[in-house]
Amino acid sequence: MLKGGIFLDVENLARNGAWGMRYQVVRDLVAAQGVTVLRANAYVAIDEDREENDRDYFRRNQDFRNAIRRSGFHLVLKPVRRFTNDEGREVLKANADLDLAVDALLQADNLDYILLGSGDGDFLRLVRALQSRGKRVDLLSCDNTSRELRREADVHYQGALVPGLLPSRNADAPGRQVGFLHMVSERGVFSPRAAISDTAASTGTVGWQTLITCSRSVPMWRMNSSM
Repeated sequence: MLKGGIFLDVENLARNGAWGMRYQVVRDLVAAQGVTVLRANAYVAIDEDREENDRDYFRRNQDFRNAIRRSGFHLVLKPVRRFTNDEGREVLKANADLDLAVDALLQADNLDYILLGSGDGDFLRLVRALQSRGKRVDLLSCDNTSRELRREADVHYQGALVPGLLPSRNADAPGRQVGFLHMVSERGVFSPRAAISDTAASTGTVGWQTLITCSRSVPMWRMNSSM
């Protein structure tokens, strides 16, 4: 059994299509690879000044953080810093990239597998460094993912195609799940590749080819990891 760690850049994921992500499904995704999760970190920005002065804002964000903790993640909070740019405008910054990279490198000695949750190309060097130490590094992201980062990862999971990870975008379709694909059988031969086109990989939509019929269920993460 492989030993694994999960490192999620929550701010990057939330800004790029993964708002409302179900964190337990991330753990399930890793477990589906035959991995025992030893470490699961979620890096979250916290605007302490605003939370102190806006109780509703504080409660909403505290509920959000508590939900992540209930899913078995350790929260690493990054305080928001305020700066004034050359145009006199206030700029907010809470970059957790360095914290995540240092933690992943330090903890990698006890891990075989790492799931990085981010589309930020700044993590390219981190992925290469971990791979050079013999670690398998998979990537989970949604929109605006660095092409180089996606290529470098051992496996890239498009969040929109992971069953149950994201809430349905169609409230008028009860029970509908984003990313849920039953199965595909092309001319009677099961073919995971036939289910996902180049368009699906880039847009998060499922691209169906001709002569495909449905007959059984296959978890999407199993399909992705076999590609």
